[in-house]
Amino acid sequence: MFVFFLNDSAKSLNWFSQNKETKPIPFQFQTDNTPIQRQNTGLISSFAPIVKKVAPSVVEIFTTQKVKAPEGWIFPFFNDPFFRRFFGPPDGGEDQNNPRIFPMPKPRKQTGLGSGVIVSPEGYILTNNHVVDVAEEIKVLVGEQKKEFAGKIIGKDPLTDIALVKIEASGLPSIVFTDSDLVEVGDIVLAIGNPFALTQTVTMGIVSGKGRKDIGIEEYEDFIQTDAAINPGNSGGALVDIQGRLVGINTAIVSPGRVGNLGIGFAVPSNMARYVMDQIVKNGRVIRGFLGVTISEVTPDLAQAFKLPEATGALVEQVSPGTPADQAGMKAGDVILEYNGQKVTDPRSLRLAVSQTPPGSKATLKIWRDGKEKIIQAVLKERTPEDVSANVPKQQEENSTFLPGVEIADLNRMVRQQFEIPPDVQGVVIVSVDPESPAAKPGRNSLQPGDVILEVQHRPVRTVQEALQAVKGTSGNVLLRVWSKGITHFVVVPRSNK
Repeated sequence: MFVFFLNDSAKSLNWFSQNKETKPIPFQFQTDNTPIQRQNTGLISSFAPIVKKVAPSVVEIFTTQKVKAPEGWIFPFFNDPFFRRFFGPPDGGEDQNNPRIFPMPKPRKQTGLGSGVIVSPEGYILTNNHVVDVAEEIKVLVGEQKKEFAGKIIGKDPLTDIALVKIEASGLPSIVFTDSDLVEVGDIVLAIGNPFALTQTVTMGIVSGKGRKDIGIEEYEDFIQTDAAINPGNSGGALVDIQGRLVGINTAIVSPGRVGNLGIGFAVPSNMARYVMDQIVKNGRVIRGFLGVTISEVTPDLAQAFKLPEATGALVEQVSPGTPADQAGMKAGDVILEYNGQKVTDPRSLRLAVSQTPPGSKATLKIWRDGKEKIIQAVLKERTPEDVSANVPKQQEENSTFLPGVEIADLNRMVRQQFEIPPDVQGVVIVSVDPESPAAKPGRNSLQPGDVILEVQHRPVRTVQEALQAVKGTSGNVLLRVWSKGITHFVVVPRSNK
């Protein structure tokens, strides 16, 4: 992923501050936005020089947390003398008539591992939020000598899976940032991290894609996709270009059934990581702008229906009352084409742009309404959890009955985490199955919560509405293609209980 040395004349030391009115953050980091050489300059014989330069900036992170003893095994039948004889009273105390033989489970410690990237000589380290999120103790190992430091969380942002950790040290080798927007598909990249606790490992690949969205991992998704091998323990590590500059923070892989790496990895772009880092240090949290609209993709059919010249932009499905969008006069059916002079290619690009606009700022939007363009302005407010929940359409908050006794829901980040569904699996998830329904009968055609319906009657489905539409009007049996715990198979389910 990295091959050439950094040009000293192009190197600069910058304060990371997009808003000059705010005070600079209390540490320095290096950036270099010089374009890489993409011409064919000959065969690269070794990446060793660039690895030697970058590797000292990548650290190992070990976390520890206490896990409470499970309580689900304490059932009412513990009042039975037989069980009390062997397990003792449910509250863990002693029963003099029936002394306990086996002790109640005690809290235990659970360890985790990941990677991090030193971004300043003063000991600031970028990593993934999921690496340190619930950690009670963080241990950071630096350099070949694995010098150990205690880590402290400065701030974290679950919506982008970025966290900033600080260790008490100085003079550390910090990585050089570059503009991730300049990365192109086909560029060589290197992934450096600590997979499977094997200490530092380097893998090579190319940028396979940019702006990856709808992965279902985080709320704000703009991932760089790479085929460089990324495995458990690589999370929070560095993805660098051929000049050894940071282009992303390694975050996730596609691995159906947990069978291993399939050559599809994702990294948070360095620009997004820098923005989150800046916000955390300046404000202690990430402050995001909020517009107040529910938006969706403009498909070719919708573009034709709205008489749009091309299928681009973000279609406004709903405007929440009292929000900046409402106050600006935005309506359902508007198509947002530009935001502050930048073209809106899809809902993702608009959401990212709005989120990085300071609250109180006036945003200029070019919209498409009634067959012509229109300019409106909205003063953004700060996004709050209440705003987000109020902005979710009601029909998306409830499960829907798909077949008798089978309830389904749209896939989102929380559902994927709950049922451990990989990001490449697309469909609708089964959230409940009535034990008395035909779908619950043992055998090949049984369904269970956590299964994902990929197709209905040979029609791919991505949303609850698509699944309901596909099954509408059918009679007799319904053919489903289902993903279940890493295995894909066809299932036939009766349309009725009869």
